[in-house]
Amino acid sequence: MLWGAIIGDIVGSVYEFCNIKTKDFPLFDPKAYFTDDTAMTIAIAMGVHLGGGAENYAQQMRRVGNIYPNLSYGMMFKKWLEDETMMAYKSWGNGSAMRVSAVAYFPNADLEKVLFEAEQTALPTHNNPEGIKGAQAIAAAIFLARMGKSKIEIQDYIESKFGYELDKSVEEIRPDYSFDTSCQGTVPQAIIAFLDSDNFEDAIRNAVSLGGDSDTLAAITGSIAEAYYGIPEWIKNRASSYLDKPLLTMINNLETKYSTVELNDGK
Repeated sequence: MLWGAIIGDIVGSVYEFCNIKTKDFPLFDPKAYFTDDTAMTIAIAMGVHLGGGAENYAQQMRRVGNIYPNLSYGMMFKKWLEDETMMAYKSWGNGSAMRVSAVAYFPNADLEKVLFEAEQTALPTHNNPEGIKGAQAIAAAIFLARMGKSKIEIQDYIESKFGYELDKSVEEIRPDYSFDTSCQGTVPQAIIAFLDSDNFEDAIRNAVSLGGDSDTLAAITGSIAEAYYGIPEWIKNRASSYLDKPLLTMINNLETKYSTVELNDGK
């Protein structure tokens, strides 16, 4: 539920401002680290456990954000974290998509509920149509992967529902792709990195190899790939070594809580 995004964030962290246009790189660089992508993914998961809704998501993002105030937040998001009276600021940035994964595991939810909760996660900050669409598209892709849908079925739904063009390959995108923090310039590419992959690790490598906002691209791709492929235990164990004790405690508590509730199995 959380590890796909967290692993992608950690793996991509060292390449965000030093892009690498190849899949041939150490999966876990010694200098890798977790970023705001990990912190906000955990915050949204906490909001899901509290029953969802924009108010819960906002509260938990501020709570976790103030525990970790020095991560690489965008300028406007950092202001929002620091000022509890600040309203949403119509962001179309990819932050709404990178943090949304937990809503695809909302207890007893169908796709309509997942789309609604994805919108709720975006509204506190990313209340721009593109910000909302990006969050909904990623949540839908994760949910459909969880339900056992094929890549073709996932692609067809995302293209028809959200209008993203997903017919290119990673190799076609890579040469001309550059740094882009918008949903519209990140979400389709991250989905393609998943669609064009053979396994979880390959999906992460695809995302990082595109260049651009590498940690966020890989976090988004990883969140879909986790639902579709699962995650090798060694990758999860290695990623956990990059997290501090408070974050690991939050994750362990969430995993325990989610294991005690019924998750919709699509049947």
